[in-house]
Amino acid sequence: MDYFKITTDETLRETVQHGSERYPFAYYPEDIWQFDFHRIDWHWHHELEFLYVAEGTAICFIGTSKVELHKGCGIFINSGVLHCFEARSSTFTPNIVFAPTLLASENSLIYEKYILPVINSAVEYQIFDPNSTSERSALQLMLQIFELQENGQDNELCTIQLLLQFWNMLFKYGGFNSDSDSLQRLNHNQARLQIMMQYIHEHYAEEITLEMIAASASISKSGALHIFQSGIHCSPVAYLIQYRLAQAARQLYTTQKSVASIANETGFTSAGYFCRKFRQYYNRSPKEYRKKKTEESS
Repeated sequence: MDYFKITTDETLRETVQHGSERYPFAYYPEDIWQFDFHRIDWHWHHELEFLYVAEGTAICFIGTSKVELHKGCGIFINSGVLHCFEARSSTFTPNIVFAPTLLASENSLIYEKYILPVINSAVEYQIFDPNSTSERSALQLMLQIFELQENGQDNELCTIQLLLQFWNMLFKYGGFNSDSDSLQRLNHNQARLQIMMQYIHEHYAEEITLEMIAASASISKSGALHIFQSGIHCSPVAYLIQYRLAQAARQLYTTQKSVASIANETGFTSAGYFCRKFRQYYNRSPKEYRKKKTEESS
């Protein structure tokens, strides 16, 4: 089975173009389980996103929060917010990603009065629960949008019409009061987090300390710990180990290198320590993991 993988630049911004310049809208009928390591990894984009859980449970890490979305729930993710999704089993999550300018041009009254306050607010996301009457109505609009995409072409006008109805509900009930100081602080910490994560991505095979990770963003060790914990809910060193393990796992099923060689190339001090950490994270030994991946791809 082939696994999907999200692609990002050095700031963790997703690099794929969603739709086109003339119609910046894209629909993705995705199963999180089919992504590499059953995870749509950390990324952000300028576009707005709405995701719906049609089957399974989506574990969502968004900004400083972790939420579980069960079948029938949906979530709106604001522009520029760092997020990722995980699944414990097959989890079908159709979603749309679209530019704010699809709803109104930037120099228009509509954009200034109804779009900009949402983008500039400190609100990172909004959950939609089917048990709430108003939120259920918004979910039904989203399902209609998905259905339009699945039924073929020439749906742009109806899609935008439904999106505007959805936006009207979101604007009324989302509590998007602009808090520029809070938003600026959030973006500043997010930028530092991205810098430190990118440093780890580039130097994971080397000997790295917490002090070195913090220095890459010109902050103290305690500052680095706080930003990682509030941003992605783990310490810098824990993230480093997870990233090393992910790189090692990829080598296990794409190369025939020995376990000891892979351990050394991914920054582990010994093969024994690597094997213990690998079993803790993947619930199987490196050799068992390689065998399972080989069987899945054959």
